[in-house]
Amino acid sequence: MASFLKIRPLKPNDIPRVTQWSRAEGFAPGAGDVGIYRHTDRQGLWVGCLGGQPIGCIAGVRYNASYGFIGLFLVLKEHRGNGYGVKLWEHALDHLIDLPCIGLEAAPDRIHDYSGWGFEPSSTTTRWQWVGDGNLLGDISSSNCELDGLTILEGKSIPSRIVQTYDAQREPSPRPHFLSDWLNHPAGRVLALVDDSEKCHGFGRIRPCLLRRGEGWRIGPLLADTPKLAELLLRQLIRSHPGVVLFDAPGKNPFASQLLRRLGFEETSQTLRMYKGSQPPISMNDVYGLACLELG
Repeated sequence: MASFLKIRPLKPNDIPRVTQWSRAEGFAPGAGDVGIYRHTDRQGLWVGCLGGQPIGCIAGVRYNASYGFIGLFLVLKEHRGNGYGVKLWEHALDHLIDLPCIGLEAAPDRIHDYSGWGFEPSSTTTRWQWVGDGNLLGDISSSNCELDGLTILEGKSIPSRIVQTYDAQREPSPRPHFLSDWLNHPAGRVLALVDDSEKCHGFGRIRPCLLRRGEGWRIGPLLADTPKLAELLLRQLIRSHPGVVLFDAPGKNPFASQLLRRLGFEETSQTLRMYKGSQPPISMNDVYGLACLELG
């Protein structure tokens, strides 16, 4: 059966379809997410077709010559069990196989499968959810004290280079094209903490997302020098955004869980970050929230 599957690059007119698939699977895609994935690596997103009809998709995005990431991997339920997923998987892996490191987020029931392809566990990623009126729990005055000497910049007033530099020093790999598209997308809100010398001390983005039922918000990325600065950014991002807010926290950040629990977030699910090849030797202490699970 799998021999009948034709795999082709994702086209712009596939984006609404793939976005709806992601929504139905519970991925909670953000506004514009799939289009940004495509722009990050135009050769790194594909759909699988039967008789010209798309029935599955996958992303295998090359950030640079050192690092890639696999995600957005799904096959429609009525077509599962026929080997189509394996064909899509092999296609994405072949696209990235020459890279020293490939990452992914594994659902619990897929960890064994990915281990068989040479992926090794790194840390647990937890999805947190908050539901409210736009005001987090606790005393906001204590977090505002941390603003001494820093300015909150928003949107186009943020110098791109300082955020790019800050991000590149804390993420597994520099991602200038992805981050530029991500932070300049018109949907949502972007904030950065900047000192008088134009040095960045943290930044984050909130964007609308599609839940299985209804709509909500996703925060990510969120990076900050300290837990207090992370809290300040979270409070400012969530303000005026009532409803359901999702936040994906990496397990290698030792402060995120305690902070999110104190602010009223609740755990909803977990995935496992896995790598094939040399795992990035970088601290995640300043990375509180991931941009997305689909591209790391």
